[in-house]
Amino acid sequence: METLLTKIGTLLAYDATSPLIFSSGLFLYLFVGFLALYCLLRNTSRARILYVAAFSLYFYYKTSGWYFLLLIVAATYDYMIGYSLYLTKSRPWRKFLVTMSVVLNLGMLGYFKYTNFFIDLTNDLFGAGFLEFQNIFLPVGISFFVFQSMSYTIDIYREKLRPLDSWLDYLFYLSFFPQLVAGPIVRASHFIPQIRRRPVVTREMLGTAVFLILTGLFKKAVISDYIALNFVDRIFDEPLLYSGFECLMGIYGYALQIYCDFSGYSDMAIGLALVMGFHFPKNFDAPYRSATITEFWRRWHISLSSWLRDYLYISLGGNRKGRLRTYLNLLLTMLLGGLWHGAAIRFILWGALHGVALALHKMWLAVVPGAKILGRDMNPVMRLLGILFTFHLVCLGWLVFRADSMQTAGLIVHQIFAAFDTALIPQIITGYAGAFLLIGIGYLLHFVPEKGDNLLKKRIISAPMWLQIALLVVMIWLVMQVKSSDIQPFIYFQF
Repeated sequence: METLLTKIGTLLAYDATSPLIFSSGLFLYLFVGFLALYCLLRNTSRARILYVAAFSLYFYYKTSGWYFLLLIVAATYDYMIGYSLYLTKSRPWRKFLVTMSVVLNLGMLGYFKYTNFFIDLTNDLFGAGFLEFQNIFLPVGISFFVFQSMSYTIDIYREKLRPLDSWLDYLFYLSFFPQLVAGPIVRASHFIPQIRRRPVVTREMLGTAVFLILTGLFKKAVISDYIALNFVDRIFDEPLLYSGFECLMGIYGYALQIYCDFSGYSDMAIGLALVMGFHFPKNFDAPYRSATITEFWRRWHISLSSWLRDYLYISLGGNRKGRLRTYLNLLLTMLLGGLWHGAAIRFILWGALHGVALALHKMWLAVVPGAKILGRDMNPVMRLLGILFTFHLVCLGWLVFRADSMQTAGLIVHQIFAAFDTALIPQIITGYAGAFLLIGIGYLLHFVPEKGDNLLKKRIISAPMWLQIALLVVMIWLVMQVKSSDIQPFIYFQF
């Protein structure tokens, strides 16, 4: 009895050192139990919505502790603001309401995410100790649900959306656990019509979910976690201890790590939602196959890039106010997009790099007749050169993004150009055989033609149920074989 009570207490307690994540064994057990009751409630919409909302809040509590109350607060004020926007026809009052929603959301995000950043900048200006740093915990996924909530009120203001009649429905939308802590950022216009609809999971949907969960687990728990712990983190922690080749491969490794980590989470989120009868939009589309930086941002973190386009870039004027203003709007959008990722100069520089690159590409399109935005119509040689250039430009950005300081980034670049000894390459590859094997497999799978990816997907979707279950069991076994003793949270949990 005491052991049972201890286990229940563990399930109910928040442990900051062990957040609940999709690739953990605990989540697997909890989700199976959750799904059993969910299936029983599929015909009673109100009970089902209440049950899912309660589980979602529990899930968020297990990742961020009592900060789940922030989610309830955000759901409450934006639900009320959204409904008030719908009821009033006064233009000044509507502007005031939508402004209040933006201020409340950005104020909450700013306090938790940027307070110490601005204290650090102030101390740099006025001397160390001018202001004291605050002990502020960053709630997991706050950037995602804040953006999602803002899009709801802005769409109502723009008269593109009718508000929900029930606060519980809005809480369901904002807290839905598959995409709560790391996206994709699901628009209300896409998700709301699905809330009260009776969940239907077809054989094809179930097979697609299995495929997405399999690929997501492999990318996150096998490739990303292994190469991070056994190679990439070591390079970025002490670059001077490694050769130029190792430092270069560390950058390539991180480019793969962050892609596999984030797209793996998105795959699992989309798959889990499908099992429950909900459809999410695609969030990644083989971004390293891009031949231009514009194409990259149409393939990478699609839900964020489209959000920045629709709610920031267009609000700034988009491309409607002349070329110079267009370039400036692109730069400002990406600067703020970089700041969204974190309160540090390196994130702002990362955003600036992409903003300048997007503006230069836009300029190139205006100057060169017949230039293609996505580069899909390039001849094969030009497209290959474009992919190589774009990939290395993105990798330069990842170097700034990942390094804990510009000094670290500079040391890595120094090692690449000053300590690149080709004679050491065979020895290095042998010494890091496991990491290099997974890096090779990761990039090989990423660049497999779309036809091959679709063929594998169709095979898994059409496979018998017993085979799909067997594949999941094998994948879980593989994850257990390569996982470390410490849990590895998803990279985007910190954003």
